[in-house]
Amino acid sequence: MMIEENPLNAVQPAPDCTLCPRLAAYREEQRIAQPKWWNAPVPAFGDPEAWLTIVGLAPGLHGANRTGRAFTGDEAGRLLFATLAKFGFVDGEYGADPMDAIRLNGVMLLNAVKCVPPHNKPMPEEIRTCRTFLRAEREALPKARVFLALGQIAHQSTVKMLGGKLPKLRFEHGAVHRLPRGEWLIDSYHCSRLNTGTGRLTAEMFEAVFEQAMALRPC
Repeated sequence: MMIEENPLNAVQPAPDCTLCPRLAAYREEQRIAQPKWWNAPVPAFGDPEAWLTIVGLAPGLHGANRTGRAFTGDEAGRLLFATLAKFGFVDGEYGADPMDAIRLNGVMLLNAVKCVPPHNKPMPEEIRTCRTFLRAEREALPKARVFLALGQIAHQSTVKMLGGKLPKLRFEHGAVHRLPRGEWLIDSYHCSRLNTGTGRLTAEMFEAVFEQAMALRPC
């Protein structure tokens, strides 16, 4: 399975990372059950010159954990890439597969936790451990000034990564926060199948947060 070469690969966890024993064990279970899947930490995907950085929760079991590319192969990715395309961030046509050869312009996709967690629920210590990689990814993105957090866990980890204080900066869909070093953070409900299927997040609501991001784009 081919993953696009990216300078951020140098700051990603190793394929057999064991820093989080529970996640490593679950990853090994999936390797046995689905030997053709990616089943490893999922690297960042996007433009190293990005001004916008989107931070999700973690790889989905049947999405990025299967395909090896962030937000690729499940319902969350379908909505995310469709919205990115609408706002001009995508070259090519999304095919829910790393071999679709799309490219992203001006945006980078990251996850707060790099490995798929059981039941899509990482433990607090796993989130803290992976923040080391999230922080290194941010430092490798010199032009990133606007961050979009998908869900409360991504919000909390991004706030801490950017030097902000919780609970002063609270998660709320559509909220816009200014961080100590001048970055902007926008909150959105995660574009998961659960949220879109229940109507908690609609396509119009999701597009609205991208409109907020575009309004904050650096000159």
